[in-house]
Amino acid sequence: MAAEYQETDLSVVDYQCFELDPAVIDPSRYRSLRIRGPRPASLAKGTYFVCLGAAQTFGRFCSKPFPTLLSEQLRIPTLNISHGGAGPSFYCYDNQRLLDILNGARFVIVQVMSGRSESNSRFSSRGVGHYRRHSDGLEMSSDEAFETLIRSETPETVARIAEESRTSWLASYRTLLGQISVPKVLFWFSTRGPRYEQKLGSVNELFGAYPQLVNETMLQELRASCEALVECTSRRGLPQLLRDRKTGKPITISDPWTSKPWDKNWYYPSPEMHEDAARALEPTCREIVGLPQAARRWWPFRRRTAA
Repeated sequence: MAAEYQETDLSVVDYQCFELDPAVIDPSRYRSLRIRGPRPASLAKGTYFVCLGAAQTFGRFCSKPFPTLLSEQLRIPTLNISHGGAGPSFYCYDNQRLLDILNGARFVIVQVMSGRSESNSRFSSRGVGHYRRHSDGLEMSSDEAFETLIRSETPETVARIAEESRTSWLASYRTLLGQISVPKVLFWFSTRGPRYEQKLGSVNELFGAYPQLVNETMLQELRASCEALVECTSRRGLPQLLRDRKTGKPITISDPWTSKPWDKNWYYPSPEMHEDAARALEPTCREIVGLPQAARRWWPFRRRTAA
């Protein structure tokens, strides 16, 4: 999705997208994966860290997402390996070259990604929030898929299929985390905390806010596979008025994934939220690489670090 965001959002942000490596394939599009820049000068082993995730890690509509801010704070180059709509299975395909890059890093920050991007008994996913229905091969978004289920199936069936997606999500994460040998920081980055009550009246009630379908039990099950868990729950700066990056004037853009044009960003983390995320992650990352802790700052958000 990096290349697609670049095309639609260039008036707001230049994401400096580049090809990560010809051997690292985007499984949703069957072509080489393009990621957000800037490109590190070197990928020599142990000289960089990786942030792995979805659009929240990518930093849509943000000139300096948390990987860039954290890189400046630590003075260590970063690779922002992210893709819009990605779930953990996106990074679990035939990916030996990707694993080589991850395991060449000093550490990896792994975002807690959405559960709606995972397959279940009714739909298959290539790791992003679009499905192929098993019964007829029809392709649709995850929202459309679960809307159809809510209209046509019993609540018990809808709940069962949602639980199948959660089970698939956990299995994909276990595979991914088990293949990363360097220190891993599991990162919760959302407008909500991990606890939420699932309701079946609508897709929004079923999914909850990002990361959709993910609950505290799932988060804690992954905790044992990582050296640390950091949580940043913030709404600071939302909604974000979109501005032309050259003139500073308000601007409206359109993309093929939403029905209404964007004049404000109401969904993706705002620049202020990315600042909060970098501040939340910095102490843990400094500890991992053996750097002295920075001076204490005011924290304008809920932060919890599990050692």
